[in-house]
This record gives sequence, structure tokens and C-alpha cells, in this order.
Amino acid sequence: MLIGVDGNEANLENRVGIGQYVYQILKGFHGKNSEDLLFQVYLKEKPINSLPVANSRFSYKIFGPKPFWTQFALPLRLCFTTERPNIFFTPTHYLPRFSPIPSVMSIMDLSYIFFPHLFQKKDLWQLKFWTSYSVKKAKKILTISQFSKSAIVDYYKVEKSKVVVIYPDIEHKYFNIDKISNQKINKMLESYKITNNFILFVGTLQPRKNIIRLIEAFSKLLNSSADKSFQLVIVGKKGWLFNHIFQKVRELKLENKIIFTGYVHDEELAMFYRRALCFVLPSLYEGFGLPVVEAMACGCPVVTSNVSSLPEIALDCAILVDPYKTDDIAEGIYKASYDNKTRDRLIARGLNRAKIFNWDKCCKETLEVLKKCAI
Repeated sequence: MLIGVDGNEANLENRVGIGQYVYQILKGFHGKNSEDLLFQVYLKEKPINSLPVANSRFSYKIFGPKPFWTQFALPLRLCFTTERPNIFFTPTHYLPRFSPIPSVMSIMDLSYIFFPHLFQKKDLWQLKFWTSYSVKKAKKILTISQFSKSAIVDYYKVEKSKVVVIYPDIEHKYFNIDKISNQKINKMLESYKITNNFILFVGTLQPRKNIIRLIEAFSKLLNSSADKSFQLVIVGKKGWLFNHIFQKVRELKLENKIIFTGYVHDEELAMFYRRALCFVLPSLYEGFGLPVVEAMACGCPVVTSNVSSLPEIALDCAILVDPYKTDDIAEGIYKASYDNKTRDRLIARGLNRAKIFNWDKCCKETLEVLKKCAI
């Protein structure tokens, strides 16, 4: 059986979210030793060094043109290739148009439906119309939480059996509670000018992450707490509509209290989790929320929203707060940071919760769906 995969989201150096998901899926497929399975990964660009190495069972096909690649170059290749896959899998929302190959797609969440004002017009149009077409064409739809499944079924009016929930995982090689020397962590923190206790946020800088309310909650904590020394560290690359975030920092005169690190690699990110007073993800909407599990695996107390998939992922292993109320966010941060009994409970429960997620299981279940849909 030949399985075709759109691998473009993994072909990036600084992977987050969907990019990390696709990368782990490709790694899992690459590790399969069955002689009955062959994998062909389609790319716009030459594969970067960190992608799995091609071999007799796992190959790359690089072709263009790059503009409208999914809707033009890819379907042409699938139609006229002599190595036609038995099944095609796109880990994104977009299936190639007019392709004769049975296809499976992934949808992480429907934030573009419920929060359209938080997206750029071009991206919103593409998400709405291309996803709608792909949902109709797909034999199965993979998603990453029961919450997202319910949203997909309700909005697109598809049968429940068409949508399959397969939980993703984290990179346990980095995200764990193994000892790292304080000297190494201190050196890393000093490089970012972090000199005090800190609260941590991890995620792309975009409106859906609710960073402005987090900043407002942090400001309230500073004003009401006897401890004025702690900082807020925001880890993540710039996404879109992020200028309001920096404007809020200036407005509240917090330039010396809030540190933006930009994107950091997993090894450094794990050190942030290990040293933070707590991790806060007050998102308005998440399909899963991988940083919640990363923080738990590192023994970092978690504060997160009581909406979308986050209660499903966190269960009783985090403090759940109303993301629209800055007072609630501030109170959650205070409890997770300074109430020792609460901290100990969250850490213990979080460590156990993080163990249930597994990339091998995710890849195995994904492969089973693809086999069932193949011709």
C-alpha cells in the first residue's frame, strides 16, 4: 500500500502547533517497518535536515509551482503520476481539488468559524471555503479532541462516524521532570534578562490567545501583591494582529516587567516550564492546547481557560478560569503561584495526566484510519 502525505507544514525549522503535529506523524510513519507500507511525502521545497531521511519505503516528491500548490500542482501530480497512492492524507484543512485519490484530512479546530474577527480576511476566506470543500470530499476527518469533533459535526452537518478523535502528544524527550542543573537554567534565563520569579505564557502572538487580558491580569497582580518583583514571560513567535499586545504593555508601563522571547526551541522551552511559578494559557479557543500538557509533564502548575477543549485536556489537573474576566485569571495565577497546597496538588495530578498522551499511539491510530479508507 502506498500512502501519500502532504508534508509541507513539517518542512519548517521553527515548528509549532500543526507543524509539530505533522512532523511527529511523519516520524511515526518513517519508523514503521512493515514491507506492505510505502510512504510518499509531497513538498513544495527540498526537505530540511530534521525531516526523516528518505529510504526505500519513505520518499519525498518535490515539485511546483508554489502558488496555489494545494489546488493546482498537487492534484495534477496525483492525477498523472505513475506512482498513484492508495490513500492521500493531508494533516491540514485543505484537500487537493479534482484528485481521484481517496483522501483523509485533519481539522484541529474551528476557531475561524466562531472567532472570524480574529483572522485576516485572506486567511479567513481560504479557511472557510477550502475547508468546506475538503470536508465534503474527505472519506474521514481526523481531529484532536472530543470538543473539536462536536464542533465539526454540528457545523458541517457530517455523520459522527466520519470524524475520528486521535489525541496528539508532546516531545517527552524534552518535556519531563528530569534534573537539569540550576546553573544551566540560570544561564539560559540570564540570556533573556529574566532575573526574578516569573509567570509563563507559551503560544503564538495572536488575538485568540487572549494575551491582552493576561497582561491586564498580571498588572492587577503586581498592584495588589506584596511581591512586586515577579515577571511575565511570553514565549512565542508573532502571528497576526499582535501590535495591540505591545501597545497594552506600553499603556500599562510594564516594559520592564514583561519579557517577549520570541520562538524558542523545545530544550529551552522545557527549562522555562521547569522554573516558572506557573504556566498560564487563557485562550478563548483551543482545539487541544499542547502547551498545557508540556507544562504538566515538566511539573509546572497550570492555569487555563474553562472554555473549548481545555477542560477536556486539563481535567482537574489545572485551575480553570473564565478567560473573559481578568480578575478570575489573576486569582488563578495567584493560587497556582503562591498557594503551596494547590501547587503540590496541581503538579502531582499534572504529571500523571501528561503520561496518557503518546505519539506512537497517535501514529498507529492515524495509520489504521488511512488503511481502512485506502483503495
